[in-house]
Amino acid sequence: MDIADVAKRTGVPASTLRYYQKIGLLQSLAGHGQRRQFAADVEDRLALIALGQAAGFSLDEVGAMLVDLQVDRHMLVARADEIDAQVKRLQAMSKGLRHAAQCPEKDHLACPTFRRLMKVSLLRR
Repeated sequence: MDIADVAKRTGVPASTLRYYQKIGLLQSLAGHGQRRQFAADVEDRLALIALGQAAGFSLDEVGAMLVDLQVDRHMLVARADEIDAQVKRLQAMSKGLRHAAQCPEKDHLACPTFRRLMKVSLLRR
C-alpha cells in the first residue's frame, strides 16, 4: 500500500509514517529512493501503535512489544496494573477534593481529611 493511501485510510500523517519507519516501527517494501510502500498489515500495526501510546507506552516500548504483531503479554499486564493503581490514586484524590470543597471547616488546614490529602499528595511526588 502506498504511503499516501495509508495516510488517507488511517489519518496518520505521512511524516509520522516516515518517522515510524525511521525508528523501526514500520518497514517499507520499496527500495531506497523509491516511494514508500507498506505491507497489507500496516493498518493493524498502526492501530497497535496507537493503542500502545494510548495506554501510556513509549514508542520504544511499543517497538519492543511489536514483534510480528505479537504483543508482550507481561508488559500489558504490568501496564494494566500501573493504570489500575493510578486510577485508585486519582479516585482518592477526587474524593478528597470533593470533601474539601464541601468541608464545613472555615480553614481547610483545620480539616483532618484535607490534611491527610495533603500528606498523601506529598508522598506521591
